[in-house]
Amino acid sequence: MFEEQLLEQVNICNEILADCRNELYLNMRFLDVALHSLVSEPSMELGRTAANGEVFRYNPHFLMDQYRIGNTVVNRCYLHSILHCLMGHVWNLRGAEDRKLWNLACDLSVESVLDGMAYRCLRVPSRPYRRAVYQGLEKKLRVLNAEGIFYLLKNAELDIRILARMMQEFAVDEHFLWERNENRPQAPVEQQNRWQDIRERMETELDTFSREAAEGSKGLKEQIQVENRRRYDYRTFLKKFCVLKEEMQVDLDSFDYIFYHYGMELYGNMPLIEHQETREAEKIEDFVIVIDTSMSCKASLVQRFLEETYSILSQSESFEQKFCIHILQCDERVQSDLVVESRKQLRAYMEHFQVQGLGGTDFRPAFAYVNLLLAKKVFRKLRGLIYFTDGYGTFPVKKPPYDTAFVFFREDYLDVDVPPWAMKLILDERDLGESVDIERQVLHNGKENEWEEDHGYKEDEGRN
Repeated sequence: MFEEQLLEQVNICNEILADCRNELYLNMRFLDVALHSLVSEPSMELGRTAANGEVFRYNPHFLMDQYRIGNTVVNRCYLHSILHCLMGHVWNLRGAEDRKLWNLACDLSVESVLDGMAYRCLRVPSRPYRRAVYQGLEKKLRVLNAEGIFYLLKNAELDIRILARMMQEFAVDEHFLWERNENRPQAPVEQQNRWQDIRERMETELDTFSREAAEGSKGLKEQIQVENRRRYDYRTFLKKFCVLKEEMQVDLDSFDYIFYHYGMELYGNMPLIEHQETREAEKIEDFVIVIDTSMSCKASLVQRFLEETYSILSQSESFEQKFCIHILQCDERVQSDLVVESRKQLRAYMEHFQVQGLGGTDFRPAFAYVNLLLAKKVFRKLRGLIYFTDGYGTFPVKKPPYDTAFVFFREDYLDVDVPPWAMKLILDERDLGESVDIERQVLHNGKENEWEEDHGYKEDEGRN
């Protein structure tokens, strides 16, 4: 009798979910694939609902109770779990101590999207508490994505009662299935790729055929753009400007020990192959770094950019014995040009950096100045130029005779158009912050001299 009753409840819930998908699809056709990407499963272990990128599990009693309140509540509940998968919250987990904050940040992010959608099938009366929370977050963040909210909550160190109130307000589903994904290393990768493909197709759909629908889903479109924005490794990016050179050094990587050992066995003391005395390495010779010192570019961000750049360039294997790096400060005109020819000079400049300029932004004077240096044959072989800026300025029309990259630090996640001949790298605070914090920790622990000795380099003892 109990099994028959449970089977009847499951059939009712399947009809409820089918009606939910149909209603959401009729209003938001750009969600067609996402809405049908989860397999529905009943579970009496749950108190509410849960999703892990593969299944949508629900407690039949809970789902039917929600449907009695109204189909809008069910629509929001189901779409809430879909958005968690769509934004990658399911796989982007945090440590045990930060997990509650991360879950809250994900719920806040998703609910802000749902509350911002102008669709009748999702509309519920707006509560003053929610509006106050959103307004507070919007003062700090351009886009209310989960990562941005998480770092705000973590840095704010809110009282436990405030966090409990927010969890009670914004929690909709359970997240324990997210943690179970850690025990299946292969499945989450396949799921992430599938949902990433869905997300990228959805962004294209919102930009083309569903522009009118996107106007009613502005928050969703912005968060999709944030998640689709590729994460860059600044260290790897900077190596694009290295020159491949041959240097006098034993190359152990290309050495074949099989022939060496065979020769020693066959002839006693005569190997068939010796170590190569030269090897190919990527080296930095001539290079230009331009720093935007206009009023719109924060000095603290420039300092962090310099610290990260220094930590990369200070690797001994990246430097040629003789190199020349010009560091320019420029707003609407070139304010300074410092020539760096040693690691000691580079570090001293970074530690005593002072902003010069604070005027408007124009990228053309820096390129004109570098072209003048080229005409004077100051460089042996200029490999490239990196321009660190906030993105608001006038670009040169003509392509320079060297590789150029614009590095943007954007807090609002909005993309920037650059000329077709230039490379573009968009970073946020976390892209620079992690390696900068590591560098500071090394210096703080007094291990800098050991690090330098390991790399065959040590400066004068009288430095700061």
